[in-house]
Amino acid sequence: MKLPREFYTRSNVLTVSRDLLGKLLVVPAPDGQRVSGMIVEVEAYRGPDDRASHAYGGRRTQRTETMYQQGGIAYVYFVYGMYYQFNVVSNVADVPHAILVRALEPVEGIELMRERRHSHPDKNLTNGPGKLCLAMGIDRDLDKADLVGDRVWLEEFQTVKPSQIARGPRIGIDYAEEWIDKPWRFWIRNNSYVSRK
Repeated sequence: MKLPREFYTRSNVLTVSRDLLGKLLVVPAPDGQRVSGMIVEVEAYRGPDDRASHAYGGRRTQRTETMYQQGGIAYVYFVYGMYYQFNVVSNVADVPHAILVRALEPVEGIELMRERRHSHPDKNLTNGPGKLCLAMGIDRDLDKADLVGDRVWLEEFQTVKPSQIARGPRIGIDYAEEWIDKPWRFWIRNNSYVSRK
């Protein structure tokens, strides 16, 4: 069952982030085949205060405008001139909170993922934000896609107990000053698809 809008519009981005663990991200292939993975690692970004957020200080650009939509919208952007990254927008309109999906455990459409990733070992198919976008067929066309629509969505899948969740600082935000050490990365303990332990 698809997650309802109310799942995403809650005000605490850390709560929504933890609750994303164990959910199934589904991106149907052009032929309608289900391609999916269980979310095993996420990072929370809480603009406009969070220096690590693209919306820090209330920045609104063509790229960041997606973060200001109501919760339950996909925010997809391009980094390093080569990778897409998939984020879930949360909270209400004009509050720019987003959650980066950092890693998935493949569930459906694994053969197609292998093709898209040029036969990388299975454990490397989706264990990073750029890798999972390649494997899942996610690009900028999905930016602003409604997560309660039919192009990309999340479903209930596995229940993750609080004791199974680890947390620590986010990755690759050296510029974020006092926000570097916030323990806003969450992952499922002992899952082999987590990008970094």
